[in-house]
Amino acid sequence: MKKLVFAILTMFASSSFAQAANQVREDREPEADTGKTLKQAHESKEYMVVAANPYAAWAGKNILEKGGSAIDAAVAIQAMLTLVEPQSSGIGGGAFILYWDNKNKKLHTFDGRETAPQKATPYIFLEEGEPMRWIDAVVGGKAIGVPGVLKALEMAHKEFGKLKWRDLFEDAITTSRQGFIVSPRLDSLLKLDIHPGLNNFVASQNYFKPNGKPLGEGALQKNQLLANTLLNIAHHGTDYFYKGELAEKIAEAARTTIINPGFMTADDLALYEAKKRAPICGNYRGKKICGMAPPSSGGISVYQILKMLEQFELKKYGPGSKEFIHLFSQSSALAYADRDQYIADTDFTNLPAVSLINSAYLSQRAELVGLNKPLTKAEAGKPYMNVMVGDDQTPELPSTSHFSIVDKDGNAISMTTSIEFMFGSGVMVEGFLLNNQLTDFSLAPSKNGYQALNRVEPNKRPRSSMSPTMLFNEKGELELIIGSPGGSRIINYVAQTIINVVDFDMDIQQAINAPRITNRNDYTALEKGTVLTELKADLEKQGHDVRVLDLNSGLHGIQLIDGKLIGGADPRREGVAVGR
Repeated sequence: MKKLVFAILTMFASSSFAQAANQVREDREPEADTGKTLKQAHESKEYMVVAANPYAAWAGKNILEKGGSAIDAAVAIQAMLTLVEPQSSGIGGGAFILYWDNKNKKLHTFDGRETAPQKATPYIFLEEGEPMRWIDAVVGGKAIGVPGVLKALEMAHKEFGKLKWRDLFEDAITTSRQGFIVSPRLDSLLKLDIHPGLNNFVASQNYFKPNGKPLGEGALQKNQLLANTLLNIAHHGTDYFYKGELAEKIAEAARTTIINPGFMTADDLALYEAKKRAPICGNYRGKKICGMAPPSSGGISVYQILKMLEQFELKKYGPGSKEFIHLFSQSSALAYADRDQYIADTDFTNLPAVSLINSAYLSQRAELVGLNKPLTKAEAGKPYMNVMVGDDQTPELPSTSHFSIVDKDGNAISMTTSIEFMFGSGVMVEGFLLNNQLTDFSLAPSKNGYQALNRVEPNKRPRSSMSPTMLFNEKGELELIIGSPGGSRIINYVAQTIINVVDFDMDIQQAINAPRITNRNDYTALEKGTVLTELKADLEKQGHDVRVLDLNSGLHGIQLIDGKLIGGADPRREGVAVGR
């Protein structure tokens, strides 16, 4: 690796943790805005990888060059992201995977979402009968779920892998030993100094703040512990992670944190299983849209938004019009209202998820959307008879990564992977961070006497907004792969990008570049520094509570057109598209 000398950026002006936390709470965007980098669509014919960091994208490319499949590349990418993008994802977290088997023309989905330990109860985030503040809940062992991403990758690899498992970790192991160049984004997030775990947990503090100072942009950072961990996983499979000494260390670390000690045992890891689930699919303007089933809310909520908008000829308004923003915000608010009340791990709810995308039900909900109807707080619909549930209270904060892959045989991956809040729980074990995904459960188990479906329960998977998605044409051919990080805003990011492609005829890079809009049944957010902000006053006249924010999506997509692969990476982050 070439030795490069970089100047370390001037530290951000110091601010108290409380001030930083309050700002994060205000807009729920706790990841730094590191600016935009103009990116062009990348075109290739044989294969394509789009990932959140150049090291990861090239690790995936190297596997495809060796004849590996899309899932082979996914394993290599996730291993590398654990090293170079530790704030967002890693082997200590969870993921949802869509895998397109091009030969058999079949879509498979793999659920590697974390689970609550067996000793967890619905009341773990209550203090004196009140929900903990989110910034207090996300730190330490109490919020750590049993990691699932490795099990999901292994399950998919056993079915669709071409190369040997042990050969998929070589780039990540080598780079861990030789070192990687700290990126501007990692540097900026460390300088925010929001996560108390990095100042209080010894292993994390020593790694991310050696000599008391955060890693600087351009520094060469090695991770020998992670290299050893990945080497053992490569040679012994996921049993090395889920059974034996490493499992004991993970469980002990979760139970003994000085902040919020948790409940995990080695048995929780040994009993973890990834799951195959049927995808959530539906038709939109002649296209077939497919995503993940619960505990992901992405497959349902993205489709609900699209289907409620299908009655409108969106193209005549344009993507930056007040009409489109109004309609999009209305349909999104309705989808989020349903999501917050009804979507949870269906292994525990016994409520059929397909009721939420039933045509008759969505036609009824679509009647509430219209240009002449003011935007109001949406209420959940009635897709189920005689079901009374409490409102959900979960912060669902962003620190996530997404990558898209098409291999030489046309097989494809859309995978969203996460450790939740940036730097997860802050707890580091053998070179990698553990998640804090249990805060994706409702912090309060009930409201007004009714239980929240997304409450904490032993072995249950918390609801997620991760929305890996694929789109197929009328002939059943794959046309688009998309997904994003961004916490609860992910659903909006993905839905809007699909509309940009399908309704507004943009290519994937244009669709990703376009100014972002979100409404989670709270307020309408317009992306700062874009032409959309000029519509603030007009939208407020229609009932919108408008806020102008940095909307840090990290969309990574691939469009398949006339035998060509077009890759798009979000200019708001550090991702790249590579291929041949």
